[in-house]
Amino acid sequence: MSSHPEVLWAQRSDKIYLTVCLPDAKDVTVKSETQGLFNFSATGAHGKSFDFSLELYDNITPEGCKVNIGLRNILCSVQKEKKGWWKRLLKSDEKPAPYIKVDWNKWCDEDEEESVKSDSLASDDDYEVGNGKDEESSDDEGLLYLPDLEKARAN
Repeated sequence: MSSHPEVLWAQRSDKIYLTVCLPDAKDVTVKSETQGLFNFSATGAHGKSFDFSLELYDNITPEGCKVNIGLRNILCSVQKEKKGWWKRLLKSDEKPAPYIKVDWNKWCDEDEEESVKSDSLASDDDYEVGNGKDEESSDDEGLLYLPDLEKARAN
């Protein structure tokens, strides 16, 4: 029996970013079809099988889809067929499965897209497998820092 890995998503006017959180993935297979079907399968640690299929909100360009396999996750950049902002990730307007979540680290609103492009943030084209970014990142990355109140009281 296979399981679903956690999937984080974000969008730009021309792309959808899917980050599949699956450390030490092997035998990664990603298939995408023009009508918006996206299929993923891989083997995780201890030979456990993971897979999922998504029916995306609109059509995509399979030739424009890129996959980068890192140590902790698989980054998928999915090219939209038509430039524009989608109302949601999936075609269905039902609540998405619990393993699909918004990637707030990559998220930007329509009116912020130009400023994000001009920032010095790395795009998916700049990402290279094994560039060290993944290895040095903290498990707390993206979490709000809260001071230790016990230490503060002691002072």
